Amino acid sequence: MGFPEAATGASTALLTDHYELTMLASALSDGTADRPCVFEVFARRLPDGRRYGVVAGTGRVLDAIADFRFTDAELSQLEATAVVDDATLSWLADYSFSGNIHGYPEGELYFPGSPIMTVTGSFGEAVVLETLILSILNHDSAIASAAARMSGAAHGRPIIEMGGRRTHEYAAVAAARAAYLAGFATTSNLEAGRRYGIPTRGTVAHAFMLLHDSEEQAFRAQVDKMGADTTLLVDTYDITKGIETAVRVAGTELGAIRIDSGDVGPLARKAREQLDALGAKDTRIVVSGDLDEHAIAALRAEPVDAYGVGTSVVTGSGAPTAGMVYKLVEVDGRPVAKRSAHKESRGGRKSALRRHRETGTAVEEVIWTAGSQVPEQGPNDHELQIPLVRDGRTVDDLPTLDDARQRLRRALVSLPWEGLKLSHGEPAIPTVFV
Repeated sequence: MGFPEAATGASTALLTDHYELTMLASALSDGTADRPCVFEVFARRLPDGRRYGVVAGTGRVLDAIADFRFTDAELSQLEATAVVDDATLSWLADYSFSGNIHGYPEGELYFPGSPIMTVTGSFGEAVVLETLILSILNHDSAIASAAARMSGAAHGRPIIEMGGRRTHEYAAVAAARAAYLAGFATTSNLEAGRRYGIPTRGTVAHAFMLLHDSEEQAFRAQVDKMGADTTLLVDTYDITKGIETAVRVAGTELGAIRIDSGDVGPLARKAREQLDALGAKDTRIVVSGDLDEHAIAALRAEPVDAYGVGTSVVTGSGAPTAGMVYKLVEVDGRPVAKRSAHKESRGGRKSALRRHRETGTAVEEVIWTAGSQVPEQGPNDHELQIPLVRDGRTVDDLPTLDDARQRLRRALVSLPWEGLKLSHGEPAIPTVFV
């Protein structure tokens, strides 16, 4: 799953929830725990104003399920706190998921009602995975959905993810992965670089500048160690003087300057003029400081070469969860559905395809239940779910993280142009249930 033991105790099994074990114990007691069931992950709606969602975290879910075991440490904790009875402890001691999972591959778009993940197995072995699955998919998909909007707003200019100081230390690693999937170029998180092979980048903070007796001394120390192609932070004191000093120290081969405060649009304009006048015409301008997709879009016309984004991306830019749920939709081959007002679900195992015009533009997401007539599939349509787990074993040759990046790029190109707007609006394409 990617979370060290220190983050969760002995292992990941207790990432399940108390109420899941209450259901399990009760089902074991009355003999229903072995009934064949289908659970489904979906979102009833997108976050307010969003026009699409991005599936992320699937790979982490599969790793977590493969490692999901109740060891002596977890079982001792459950016994000492009387969470479950002896019969349930015995069942958990032998737990290993043996069912099947289908789902949308990472990097695919989703919309309200999309069957993002379908888990098939006995009630007992599937119900204990709810919190594990949702905690990963809700977090990673929220981050990727926000990051995709930022990448689109950047219009090809690179973005570095630098939000590790603004979220939980382990969530920061997952956030860096999700942001990279959604189009960010690099991350400052070294653990994400080690674990997922994401390119890492970073420069100094203001503390380094304040450490030295002068700005020039700080620049010289950095250039002497990192070379002239480094990025110098020029806004600790006076930006105009800072740029002048930076070029004097590093020469016109200076790689980049970074502006981290103030009204960065006008400042970038003035910085570009000054750099060009000093002969540093190839020196790039990097801006950071509380940027989100709207701020990035507003800077599109400015001479900015790259962006650094922290808080907004690791918190989902106002939507920190994707709002996905994990609902039982089939028991013994019979559709079941929740009817509660505003929390209703649709019974039955579902499949989905996305229809496209000949031009490649997506027009609708079609969802149908098992047993109903399968919609006719045109030459430009494609089914969305793929096999992820068969008989408890992760399927071989699943798409990689780089595959997911490419998939998302293609999917975003397929959206109608209005679906890429940052303004509030309806989902980019309608969901049709047949």
